Amino acid sequence: MNKQVFALAVSAALSAAFVTPASAQTSVTLYGVLDEGINYTNNAGRGHVYELASGDAQGSRWGLKGSEDLGGGLKAIFQLENGFDVSSGRFNQGGRMFGRQAFVGLSTQTFGSLTVGRQYDSVVDYLAQTTANGAWAGELFSHPYDNDNTDNSFRLDNAVKYTSPSISGFQFGGVYSFSNDTNFANNRAYSFGGQYAYGGLLVAGAYLQADNPGNGAIGAITANDASFIAARMRVFGGGLTYNFGPATAGFAYTNSNYLDPTGNGYLGVTPLLPPGVLLNSLKYQNFEVNGKYQISPMLFVGAQYVYTMETYDASNGGVKPKIHSFGLMADYNLSKRTDVYIQGEYQQVTGDPTYSILDDAFTPGTQAPSSTSKQVVVRAAIRHKF
Repeated sequence: MNKQVFALAVSAALSAAFVTPASAQTSVTLYGVLDEGINYTNNAGRGHVYELASGDAQGSRWGLKGSEDLGGGLKAIFQLENGFDVSSGRFNQGGRMFGRQAFVGLSTQTFGSLTVGRQYDSVVDYLAQTTANGAWAGELFSHPYDNDNTDNSFRLDNAVKYTSPSISGFQFGGVYSFSNDTNFANNRAYSFGGQYAYGGLLVAGAYLQADNPGNGAIGAITANDASFIAARMRVFGGGLTYNFGPATAGFAYTNSNYLDPTGNGYLGVTPLLPPGVLLNSLKYQNFEVNGKYQISPMLFVGAQYVYTMETYDASNGGVKPKIHSFGLMADYNLSKRTDVYIQGEYQQVTGDPTYSILDDAFTPGTQAPSSTSKQVVVRAAIRHKF
């Protein structure tokens, strides 16, 4: 009898948490993604490796989002989103409980939304949708070291964001991220962007700047969250996609500039080999073409090619290597919420050597850079959404 009473009490509590009376005009949604598969990398530093890996096509996550009607068209909104590793159960994003997103704010259909907390920058919000990695392919298809953050390697802490409503297909927004430091400009960031959608056409552009990203534990981009650690980061770019029937074609250009870079979050080391050599700046220009074809409602195939021009300016001279990245993907839906997919990615670094670890090919999502200028990754995985 006691067990029955306890079960009824738990059921009532859950119902109260997730089912709101219609008169209150509020809602809370629990959602998530589990993406888990087996990766083969032909060279990860010392040789090939087979591994179970989480979150390559989509980062594995669970979250809560909701709204409350405050009257007069005004709503209170919030979102809490946790990223985790399915293979081990560990938190991602530097061990944060809600490392993917955590914000609260106000929204209206007429004026848009204003939110505060840990949030995406405008490159992720607008431009990333024109890339394969930011739209349908995920981490393995990222530009080298995700140098432009189109794969959302980091978020902005202490961020205030405005997002406009859609006005005849046009939407824009911007975000400012506080340093929370007595030196106002130390590790702050700001970003803005927009997009225009008409029929099957999407055109987007964005800009992002961060001062001292990766320095300290309280600023806009903290040490355990940064892709590059540098004195300054600037990213800008534009792109477009076009749908015609079952096919989608896309093009994106991004330009990333790092002043006095000293480290990289993917590598965990400084990209300098000769003692005493300083890297004045590191620049990337990424040119991407991508395409996807919906063979049937259950199956699509996609392809991507990225040509990256790197400018490496060090105290002992400068060089301009080139990086070629090719990606292929096939995805089959077993149901509306479950799919299986296979991906392949090939990268090759060519041109002048930097005599640093940057001469070795590296695909984000793999264990380590190759010991050569080439790297191949193949993944077979299952994904479930709820």
